[in-house]
Amino acid sequence: MTKKNHDADVAFIQALAELLRENDLTELQVKRDYGADDSLNVRVSRHTQQQVVTQVAAPPAPNSATPASPAAAPAPAASSEDPADDPGAVTSPMVGTVYMQAEPGADPFISVGASVAEGDTLLIVEAMKTMNHIPAPRAGTVKRIIVEDGAAVEFGTPLVILE
Repeated sequence: MTKKNHDADVAFIQALAELLRENDLTELQVKRDYGADDSLNVRVSRHTQQQVVTQVAAPPAPNSATPASPAAAPAPAASSEDPADDPGAVTSPMVGTVYMQAEPGADPFISVGASVAEGDTLLIVEAMKTMNHIPAPRAGTVKRIIVEDGAAVEFGTPLVILE
């Protein structure tokens, strides 16, 4: 009977991997309970290499223009405009949904040009029904807010840029 469960579990995991791929998901977690002392907890995830490929593929697009010399100059500017490369970028520590205020209708935590102290809440990332306050890593001024309220973010996604 253990072999039968094992074969069924393998087929189940393969089906989860296929769901992940077909629906363009990055992670899927399922727990199956077979009995009091028998369960299967599966977490299938994939690296978001597509995002990395997209970011790497974006700068060469201007270089593929017909005139080679003028296109070579904007390439460094395009990579310096990537928010993730900015030294003041505050990135998401988790996968979740961004909220700019404590509750609907409330004032947002930050706005462009606002001064923040180290530890001030910049925004909230909800993950698995838990509201995680994202603190300012240092004091500074909000130069740019990259994400929108209610947007889904991945681990490492730039959220805010501080000066």
